[in-house]
Amino acid sequence: MKSAVYSQFGTPEKVLAAQDTERPQPGPGQVLIRMVLSPVHNHDLMTIAGQYGFKPSLPAVPGTEAVGIVEALGEGVTHLKVGQRVAGGAEAAWAEYYLGNAARLVPVPDSVSDETACQLVSMPLSTKMLLDTIDVKAGDWIALNAANGAVGKLVAQYGRELGVNVVGIVRRAAAVDELAALGIANVVATESEDWRDKVKAITGGAPIVRGIESLGGDGASELASILADGAVLVSFGAMTGRPLKLPASDLLFRGITVKGFWGAKPPVKPERIGELLGELVRDAAAGKLQLDIEKAYPISEVAEAARASGEPGRKGKIAIRG
Repeated sequence: MKSAVYSQFGTPEKVLAAQDTERPQPGPGQVLIRMVLSPVHNHDLMTIAGQYGFKPSLPAVPGTEAVGIVEALGEGVTHLKVGQRVAGGAEAAWAEYYLGNAARLVPVPDSVSDETACQLVSMPLSTKMLLDTIDVKAGDWIALNAANGAVGKLVAQYGRELGVNVVGIVRRAAAVDELAALGIANVVATESEDWRDKVKAITGGAPIVRGIESLGGDGASELASILADGAVLVSFGAMTGRPLKLPASDLLFRGITVKGFWGAKPPVKPERIGELLGELVRDAAAGKLQLDIEKAYPISEVAEAARASGEPGRKGKIAIRG
């Protein structure tokens, strides 16, 4: 079978290549799945570059989430069946066949597209857990950068359902219009010199008590500049690959607290994760949760897929197709 493989850490488009590998066999509690579609997440690319929270043994096959068709069941798996379409977290998903932990897989209703199903768990579940744990209530204001990314759109959607007010920060004015077309308001572009005044006009001067930071580098100081004294800045991602930059005065004199969030170490109990996953499946089946794929590449073009994922201005994820 064909798999995407890297034998050294480095720039993904340089170290990734398609290779022939042996089809894996499911062990106890596992399922063999024929891959249909797998998204290219930022954390996948960071792992390939050797910059993520763990480093796999090399050579390695990337891919941490997918939708596919069950081909075979390992010992002890009784709640799934061959031929069923399933989604969820995975390892080595950028291959024609991959193994999934049966306990982490969810059957996907026919009404849910492959494009949404392949992204159903990672970003949406992280967003749900984030909002579950940052201690905000209806009427509070929060702000986030990279608001035109998948997480930004999901925070706007699920924050609105909770009654939480969300201010989105983007770089380009065009992105403000793109989000408005999706029904997402209260977005400001930092290319405008008076963007902080626009934020204040949106909130009416109300304190912004939480900031969700996904860029790294100068993104942290920009976001902190609109937060209220005593607010919490949550480091959720590092899209620029740069260390957080924050003035010492924000910590010393304004009382800003910085904390991290990593979905790989869930801050909620397992039973709560199950509840949130159930909500996501129901939302997707009802059409309330729709996640776009801009373009899908075959495994043979995995290096090009990695390059395309870094292009600005995308309206959806890049994916690998089986």
